[in-house]
Amino acid sequence: MSAAEVQSRQEEPPSVHVSEGGATLAEIARAAGVSAPTVSKVLNGRADVAPATRSRVEELLRRHGYRRRRGGAQQSQLLDLVFHELESAWAMEVIRGVENVARQEGLSLVLSESAGRLTPGQTWVDAVLARRPAGVILVLSDLDSAQRTQLTSRDIPFVVVDPAGDPGDEVPSIGATNWHGGLAATRHLVELGHRRIGVIGGPSSMMCSRARIDGYRAALETAGVAFDPRLVRDGDFHHEAGYACGLELLRLPDPPTAVFTGNDLQALGLYQAARELGLRIPEDLSVVGFDDLPLARWVGPPLTTVRQPLTEMAEAAARLVLDFGRGRQPGVTRVELATSLVMRSSTAPPAR
Repeated sequence: MSAAEVQSRQEEPPSVHVSEGGATLAEIARAAGVSAPTVSKVLNGRADVAPATRSRVEELLRRHGYRRRRGGAQQSQLLDLVFHELESAWAMEVIRGVENVARQEGLSLVLSESAGRLTPGQTWVDAVLARRPAGVILVLSDLDSAQRTQLTSRDIPFVVVDPAGDPGDEVPSIGATNWHGGLAATRHLVELGHRRIGVIGGPSSMMCSRARIDGYRAALETAGVAFDPRLVRDGDFHHEAGYACGLELLRLPDPPTAVFTGNDLQALGLYQAARELGLRIPEDLSVVGFDDLPLARWVGPPLTTVRQPLTEMAEAAARLVLDFGRGRQPGVTRVELATSLVMRSSTAPPAR
């Protein structure tokens, strides 16, 4: 392909674009005080536009409810998958699910990490706009309103998996029954006879973590067990938090006889804390995790946990975002897949 052809494809003719309100790309260019090719560069994610100009054009696109006319631009055979962080077997289960669908659909996968931020940075957004994927899947992340507008105006659909906060009715999302999972885990411990039950949740800012702890509280209240805030810790879904919070709980004057952890990784950290204090699992301490990662079957003792169907959630998200990209409108945009308790050897009646 010649340089002229590349330039032609990067700067698309304004006539193929209209906003929902009827404004053409040329009219938006006049309102912004720039040329139509400059607006086209902004639409196509080109880097050679001054930040102030880009911001002014984006605001006009948002104000006019601008959407690229479907079919007016060639989308790449890509799916974008972005995590707030990539450090665990949890992420691998999600990647596997999206890759299953991508392979069936003849698409390639672009994997990104937002370095722990729950909202990806502008550099990531610009890269997405430039490559025009068939869809974007965000995991434990979300887009701010400006970023949503940028993707929507380019007709790039997006879906959130396990959203960190409430995404609102307008954002398609896939999650799990986190509240029910927390309820089932704690009810199992109550039925074994435990009354001093600790909990190590995830970050309090994450919706899934709050829902699991709410389920924990509901199970206690239903059983007539008093809620004790001294038995609650906020972790961060990593081994280290399970270890540190576990030491705090197990060193209390009246420590818990059982602990529900917000995920399997924190359960492994708790295992280490119990070992250092000379406690046996489940004889001295019962432990329930959340996720049912493959490693849960192989730790000693095998971990009782709540299965979160991560691979199925990821597959559902990939299919949903492709449906949106093909102009199909599913009946629901918020889907929650069922969790279930998997009982293994880490729980038993209390010794005392």
